[in-house]
Amino acid sequence: MLSLIVFLPILAGLVILAVPSSQKQIIRIVSLLAAIVQMVLAVLIWRGYDPSLPGITATAAGIPQGSFQFIERLPWITLDLGGFGPLNIEYFLGVDGISITMVILTALISAIGVLSSWTIQKQVKGYFILYNLLATAMMGCFVALDFFLFYVFWELMLLPMYFLIGIW
Repeated sequence: MLSLIVFLPILAGLVILAVPSSQKQIIRIVSLLAAIVQMVLAVLIWRGYDPSLPGITATAAGIPQGSFQFIERLPWITLDLGGFGPLNIEYFLGVDGISITMVILTALISAIGVLSSWTIQKQVKGYFILYNLLATAMMGCFVALDFFLFYVFWELMLLPMYFLIGIW
């Protein structure tokens, strides 16, 4: 379910890519629908989150700090670093009590952002493709549990932000 929340905006961006640039209203509606579905999925995850259930427990100095739920974990990249041992990079997503709050807020703000961008007339197609890429990257940052995956999402945020700030 977390993968769907993360990558739904990118799917909307791919749909927008197939829509002609002259169809500005359809482009806006596709972005809004993706943001609304993302928000609904985030609320469903929030409702399904149970802080009393044990998950992968984070500890600091041996003291439990909370548990991650809705975990999705797949091996991704394995590199042999010789004497340093293997470097295992995973596609590892999950939420805890803090990140679930950030997921809800990000989904809500993404939907509000689409609505507040409704009157944009300049390069609408490019704007909403970049906006959806940014929504994917933001959501990915909040649910990534592997540092390398977090770094990928963090860097992915920079590209659309650069153009959104610079052009619009």
